[in-house]
Amino acid sequence: MAKIAVFDSGLGSLSVIKPIQKKIKSDIIYFADQKNFPYGTKSKLHLKKIIEKTIITLKKKFNPDLIVIGSNTPSILLKNIFKKPKVIGVLPPLKDAVDNTRSCSIAILATKSVVQSKSLKIYIKKNVPNSIKVTKINASPLVELVESMQFIHDKKLCKKKIRNLLLEPFKKNNVDVVTLSSTHLPFLLPMLKKIFPNVVFLDPANTVANEIARVLHKKKSKTNTVKIFASGNVALFQNKLRQIGFRYRVSSL
Repeated sequence: MAKIAVFDSGLGSLSVIKPIQKKIKSDIIYFADQKNFPYGTKSKLHLKKIIEKTIITLKKKFNPDLIVIGSNTPSILLKNIFKKPKVIGVLPPLKDAVDNTRSCSIAILATKSVVQSKSLKIYIKKNVPNSIKVTKINASPLVELVESMQFIHDKKLCKKKIRNLLLEPFKKNNVDVVTLSSTHLPFLLPMLKKIFPNVVFLDPANTVANEIARVLHKKKSKTNTVKIFASGNVALFQNKLRQIGFRYRVSSL
């Protein structure tokens, strides 16, 4: 049996569940840490305390085979976290971006703290050759569109904000490949593709799912199951899930 715990500061990393299930049958525990939303504005020290406490809690309560930090922010900023056994993160799929670009110009959509971090600069230097131009864009306003459910209830506003944020840097830099370096952003994919039909958007969930399947291939479950937990206002999170078509009961953690 493959037991996997996935957590994020809200509903964003629900976007990784289906890719995981397609790659390996597993029992997934999803934890929405609403109490600490958003991760993307926390200081590195504060974020470290939150993530370490959450990992300890998940290990004690569920004893998973693998814990997935479903947010790019701690995955980029807290590299030492991954020295712990059975913990993996979600990172911008930069190597795939390099392989797919034809204009030699790519963009990274990430939270404010990641875009401004030295850690992202180092990660780019390791994974992107100098011949490829990289444009970093603070996508925290787009993350908020998802967590606030505006992407469901006010698509017109969402499209306007997407255009205002992305149209100029994409055009100015001739960007043809973009990494969705926040697990919230795949919820906006239909709109992104419609507004920018000539741009390739890469979802990091596929890379994560491949890694999980590689690590846990000997432990796969007979069927796929999902259990969802949340901190903070559980009823509010339950309502959000219903609105996006997730019919799972949410328990408090």
